[in-house]
Amino acid sequence: MEQGLVELIAANAAFVGTHFLMSHPLRTPLVNMLGAGGFQVAYSIVSAATLAWVYFAYKAAPVGDLPGSGEIGWIIATALTLPATVLLAGSLFGNPALPVPGAEAQARAEPKGVFRVTRHPMMWGIGLWALSHIILFANWRSVITAFAMGLLALVGAKLQDAKKEGLMGEAWKAWEAKTSYAPRLGKLASAGALAWGLGIVLFLGLSWLHIRAGGIPAGVWRWVY
Repeated sequence: MEQGLVELIAANAAFVGTHFLMSHPLRTPLVNMLGAGGFQVAYSIVSAATLAWVYFAYKAAPVGDLPGSGEIGWIIATALTLPATVLLAGSLFGNPALPVPGAEAQARAEPKGVFRVTRHPMMWGIGLWALSHIILFANWRSVITAFAMGLLALVGAKLQDAKKEGLMGEAWKAWEAKTSYAPRLGKLASAGALAWGLGIVLFLGLSWLHIRAGGIPAGVWRWVY
């Protein structure tokens, strides 16, 4: 295996591994040692440093070393990316998993919008995005990085359930009883106008930036650009 790919694997492992460790087994001892504010600073520094390592390792890794999945792959990837951005957009509103005031009350309420699809819309948005890039099978650097980000999101969502049960008790257990970990994409149509509107804007905007950043037309721009 080329040295560039070895470094990319190491960078992704560091990014994912430090997230899991600092979010779960090391969180309590680090908060006790550094205080809540100090922990957030340390967490942010480690996250930024390891993400920067992923970025530079990705840029240095070989490009175009896999055959790709052709037009079928692009169609499937595009079809996955739109629900991913809708889930991501909708996750920003009324999400009891976010550390905001009133989160416990939100967990006790009836699920609305994207939360009818899954209680982890942000994580599944990232997961579907990751799957779309794996399906494209264009190069090892994209497959490795997408796999790592998908693993972080979807395993992290499962671990988040356990953490939130500890933090919120019955409120989170009630939320789990009313919602689903796995996405019920058949309910996506009821995600609401706000999630769909912002999701479509994100879908079009990010896929347009894909051309500028990577020189590769993505999304609907692949066929209309």
